[in-house]
Amino acid sequence: MRLFSFIGLFLGSVAFVQNAVASPVEAEAGEPVVLAVATFPEDNAFGHVVNGERNKIFLAIENKSDRNVTLKNIAGSFHHPETNKLVKNTTALNYGIPLLEGASMQLPYMFHSEFKPGDYRLNIWLEHVADGQTFRVTAYDSIVSVVEPEGSWLDLKLWTTYLIVSGLLGGLAFYLYTTFVPQPKKRKTPQVSAPVGTVTATGAGGYQEEWIPEHHLKKSKKSKASGAATSGDETSGVESGTEGRKRKGKK
Repeated sequence: MRLFSFIGLFLGSVAFVQNAVASPVEAEAGEPVVLAVATFPEDNAFGHVVNGERNKIFLAIENKSDRNVTLKNIAGSFHHPETNKLVKNTTALNYGIPLLEGASMQLPYMFHSEFKPGDYRLNIWLEHVADGQTFRVTAYDSIVSVVEPEGSWLDLKLWTTYLIVSGLLGGLAFYLYTTFVPQPKKRKTPQVSAPVGTVTATGAGGYQEEWIPEHHLKKSKKSKASGAATSGDETSGVESGTEGRKRKGKK
């Protein structure tokens, strides 16, 4: 990428020389001689264009004609480095300031970039008006490198992105865990239902059968029935013995 930047600086110098050499011919054709050369600031010597930031370039402009001109605007475009196919035009910056004959000035131009990182051909031009006619002067035509901005620990957008992605991944992991990992079954403890109301005794040793389980009642009824039958047999035996004794006495 640095090699392309040096090549771009070389081509920019060549363009400046071509404008200077071609100035007498253009003057004869009616176009005023206005020279313009664009260079990146010192902190960007390699001509890197950073995505998402305001990229700045300075235009050194000189009016070598004997006429006053008006600087209309500065604009540019990005092209494919090999096919020269247009990628996107940059936003034009309007000035509308006069440039007197023999005068020179330096103007800044800022543009944005939202391209895929790589090498592009950048073309910057200046449009000026003289005697009602608009002329265009190429100020920069070279290969530049489009790069992504450097990350910072204090970047709020970056931290927000990290938090959102972490939350999504955490939710997905929890969903997969609860869906595919078998969960331990909870043991259910039987609940003992307390009797509603108060239990009252019906007498000495009495009780209410409605609070006693049914199988206990059946057992108690069977035992009562068997006890009654046994006592009945004993009574009948006693009565039969008594009658036998009475019969023996009569005899």
